[in-house]
Amino acid sequence: MKKGNMKNSLNQWAESIASRISDEWSGKSSFPEDSELMKDVLTKALSAVPSECKKLIGTGIIEETYFETLDFK
Repeated sequence: MKKGNMKNSLNQWAESIASRISDEWSGKSSFPEDSELMKDVLTKALSAVPSECKKLIGTGIIEETYFETLDFK
């Protein structure tokens, strides 16, 4: 991950990563409450250990450009 991409807080990254993982979980449609639980647990875990959260940024899980504004000019 490039240093310049840390303008968004690690908590924002953690929440976005957790949302992506819980949204793409195959059991989400059958167990929506468990999907929300997964999101909450992952957000807390990734926020608590920033070094592990940073490892996921710039992977197939979440792009380094995730928070960049799209320019449709």
